[in-house]
Amino acid sequence: MRKFGLWFATVVRDEERAFLYRDGRFVRLLQPGRFVGFDPMHRLAAETVKVMRAEISPERALLLQKTHRPMAEQNFEIVHVGPNEVAIVSFDGEPKHLLLPNTTRAFWRTLTQVDVERIDATTEMRITKRHLDQLDTARAGSAVVQAVIEAHEAGLLLVDGELMQRLAPGRHAFWQIGRTVKIVKIDLRPQPLEITAQEILTKDRVGIRVTLTAFVKIVDPEKAALATGDVPGTLYRLIQFAIREAVATRTLDEILAARDTIDKEVRAFVTERARDLGAEVGEIGVKDVILPGDVRELLNKVVEAERVAKANLIRRQEETAATRSLLNTSKLMEDNPLLLRLKELEALEKLVEKVGRIDLHTGAGAGGFDALLQNLYTLGRDKDEPKS
Repeated sequence: MRKFGLWFATVVRDEERAFLYRDGRFVRLLQPGRFVGFDPMHRLAAETVKVMRAEISPERALLLQKTHRPMAEQNFEIVHVGPNEVAIVSFDGEPKHLLLPNTTRAFWRTLTQVDVERIDATTEMRITKRHLDQLDTARAGSAVVQAVIEAHEAGLLLVDGELMQRLAPGRHAFWQIGRTVKIVKIDLRPQPLEITAQEILTKDRVGIRVTLTAFVKIVDPEKAALATGDVPGTLYRLIQFAIREAVATRTLDEILAARDTIDKEVRAFVTERARDLGAEVGEIGVKDVILPGDVRELLNKVVEAERVAKANLIRRQEETAATRSLLNTSKLMEDNPLLLRLKELEALEKLVEKVGRIDLHTGAGAGGFDALLQNLYTLGRDKDEPKS
């Protein structure tokens, strides 16, 4: 924009338009090219703006619509969005802007084809895949609620606190306009639930700590969502109640001897109540029973004494069996002289292993075979006895 003495001149490019003012009042819209006007009093001014895929201030557009309606209708697209609707503005077929409720925007349509698609959010709560592909939902803020439901999950749609439907795996998006929309995702896979050690008194007043592991699975997501806001937390407390009941009615010895029975009792107690929560309890097992230090030491002594007593009993049983065997053998040899001779030969064979050489004399003064056995027996006993 230049002033040459009595003249006012400005140049407008192809992608531009210029607002021409006289004494601050809009006169007309200048098209591309060179404009020269007689202005001896310097009353003219021009404002050049970009119009290719561009916005214009909605206040200015509304003012020009009132004062210069034909020019405004020809050059501007003024979009008013109602309280329960959204609008998608496209430039030359390309979605460019998402207009939220109760907003007004204005766009140049001089060089750009501007299309406006309005969506009534009261009747179309779900956002279609076509709109999802067109929109940058990150810019929509709280107006859009979306989630991706995985294959192992169930999705629940709640509108104003009311459960509306169960959502299948996939991508889902809804308009949160005039309502509160919430998507709850629930994992349907079995989940381990660790019950940490808790102090419990047994029937005989011994304080022990018990830890358990349970596997929990949601089988009815709708019931689970309506029953409680925290299914694992509720089941955790139910299992605590069950194990306290099972331990408090038993002595320490009964608890140590009946862990399987305790598991079954706890499972039965929790399974019945888990159904009301839309859950299913698989396995429940007692991992550890932690005893106080003095009780653990006392039990170790008891176990050691029981092992010693058992070893002594086994030793006595073996000695009794050996004595009974000797008694039976002696009775057999008493009734059978030939068996006695065989036993003597067996003893002779063992003694020969300890004596290098044996000379046997069978004369009249030698004493015969019985004397030999007696001498060998004496010799073997002398070799086995330690020398003093």
